Amino acid sequence: MPEPSAIDLQQCEHRAAMWRAEWAIDPATTYLNHGSFAPTPRCVQEALARWTAELGTNPMDFYLRRLEPELDRAASELASFLSVNRECLAFVDNATTGMNIVATALKLQPDDEVLLNDHEYGAVFRVWRRAAQTTGARVVTADLPDSLDDPNEVIEAILNRVTARTRLIVVSHVTSATAVILPVEELCRRAHERGVRVCIDGPHAIAMVPLRLSQLDCDFYTASCHKWLSGPLGSGFLYVAPRCQKELQPVVVSWGGSVGGRQPSWKDEFNWIGTRNPAPSLAVPTAIKFLSQPAKLPAEHCRTALDEFRQHARTLTRYAAARIAALTGLPPFIEDLDRWCGSMVSLPLPLDGDPPKPSQRDALQDALWERQRIEIPIVHWSSRRFVRVSAHLYTAPSDIDRLIEALNYH
Repeated sequence: MPEPSAIDLQQCEHRAAMWRAEWAIDPATTYLNHGSFAPTPRCVQEALARWTAELGTNPMDFYLRRLEPELDRAASELASFLSVNRECLAFVDNATTGMNIVATALKLQPDDEVLLNDHEYGAVFRVWRRAAQTTGARVVTADLPDSLDDPNEVIEAILNRVTARTRLIVVSHVTSATAVILPVEELCRRAHERGVRVCIDGPHAIAMVPLRLSQLDCDFYTASCHKWLSGPLGSGFLYVAPRCQKELQPVVVSWGGSVGGRQPSWKDEFNWIGTRNPAPSLAVPTAIKFLSQPAKLPAEHCRTALDEFRQHARTLTRYAAARIAALTGLPPFIEDLDRWCGSMVSLPLPLDGDPPKPSQRDALQDALWERQRIEIPIVHWSSRRFVRVSAHLYTAPSDIDRLIEALNYH
């Protein structure tokens, strides 16, 4: 796979230098893990602080009179970004919260099946295994092809495990460990033809890829806004198709109904779960506005910061893939990165002894931080070992070069 040209890399370096001031990242840190815990842009941090301060001046007024209208306004901004009806979105703390809500709502029966695949996130497996254990249902795992070449093969691998007992397919829009973009729209269409619902785990997709939720036509979509959208930590949403909204029950039960005395809505139970700080949700529009500003280096296909981010990050992940493959002698896990990967890529590393236990980190991840102040995850999946590189607007080719130097050292 060819590396980006020297001109492309020079432009990336210049662009990253211009954007980095928008974040308060420690200059001594090389941050290549935006896909896990993304640094928050300064303007979003400021919005978060403003909303928290407003809540603190008169909590009674804020909760009883302002909360629901402000959440509606924020949801309208997010709905516009996602091309979906506002009434289908509820703010939740993160994708994990949303997935637990769906698992609670499904009301599984003995011998029902929930179908996942072998690329899914470990926490998502835990959510559904617990739901299955308490109801007598089963979690079934589809194995995706070793070589991801044809999206139809991925869809067939999942649908071939569907049975008459399958109640739900749970699938990542963008996988966490392997960083691949799955063909979720076609999967939804084909699953619905069989009468099977689909819940999409989407935290990595928001802003990384164009998303029109109304066109996707899934039953549930749960996501965190703190990753590529660069919203505050603690901001997420749950999309629920109108046909499914009456079934939903909250994980946390409070008074129920509208705190402001409005007409009942399926979102009431999620808008009010007690006295939590709604500032992360209310600051999401600031993150959307941040990515909607003009590009700093505008080009024909790069008019907004969002366009610029996607182009910039793709260049850097391709650069990282070429450099790491040259260092390790191991080709990228995915051959066609342009089809399957966006602003994040997982690249094979040689195995080094037994994999760490689930509660432990790979020793290399700790060493990269302790010795070189590089934040990056070393991921173990399916008896393979990867370094997962994430890039955003503040990431520069020189950051990748520092990673290569550090990996060569270790």
